[in-house]
Amino acid sequence: MEIPAQALEQLRYAKSLLENPSLAARIVNFFGLPVEKAFKLLPARWSDAVTRAAQTALATALHVALATLADRGPRPSFDVLHTVVVTATGAAGGAFGLAALPFELPVSTTVMLRSIAAIARSEGERIKLPEVRLACLEVFALGGRTRSDDAAEVGYFAVRAALARAVSEAAEYIAERGFVQEGAPVIVRFITQVASRFGVAVSEKAVAQAVPILGAAGGAVINLLFIDHFQDMARGHFIVRRLERTFGAELVRAAYDRI
Repeated sequence: MEIPAQALEQLRYAKSLLENPSLAARIVNFFGLPVEKAFKLLPARWSDAVTRAAQTALATALHVALATLADRGPRPSFDVLHTVVVTATGAAGGAFGLAALPFELPVSTTVMLRSIAAIARSEGERIKLPEVRLACLEVFALGGRTRSDDAAEVGYFAVRAALARAVSEAAEYIAERGFVQEGAPVIVRFITQVASRFGVAVSEKAVAQAVPILGAAGGAVINLLFIDHFQDMARGHFIVRRLERTFGAELVRAAYDRI
């Protein structure tokens, strides 16, 4: 089987989203803020606080995903509506600076999850399936590079491969139990792996919010860039998954690598 030209163009578009500029690059391009140098603006032990905030946000989002997301069939994703809400939370958080992050991030992440799920639905995913709901959370691991990564470990398919076992175990657990038991090892392991990469983007967001002059308006723009980044990751991710369902994972991967 060969992938037709129209599907190849869709795959090319997906790759342009998944392998292109990071959140840090978007912040730099908008604010002219050198993110790497700005890390010194963060207080001592900021890394621990960011990690805790990322894990809490993802745990909250996972609960919402399993409890409230409806499977209504393909429909438009209404990205703008979710963007407006996340931008508003950014404005509120920006008014209080970095101290607001532990309170604002779970709200922003939950709204972003709804946006990611809506994008998944628009690409034909069945939201009621545990593996699809976990694939929505998997989006938060895309586009974030940890300090231990090398060039071979940060591509889209490399991240998916790194998470594959955790996703499979968590999906099996949820399918058997029908709910997420707080503290279940397979769920904790999945959230921890996603949080390690999501925390990179959260750190970049935190760095920008630590700049005193930005305030509420800056917080709104940062969250606009934040959700736009993950909407792009979601769109690319679920286009690839749709093409895999049609043409097979191996054929799509080979074509992706050739692009």
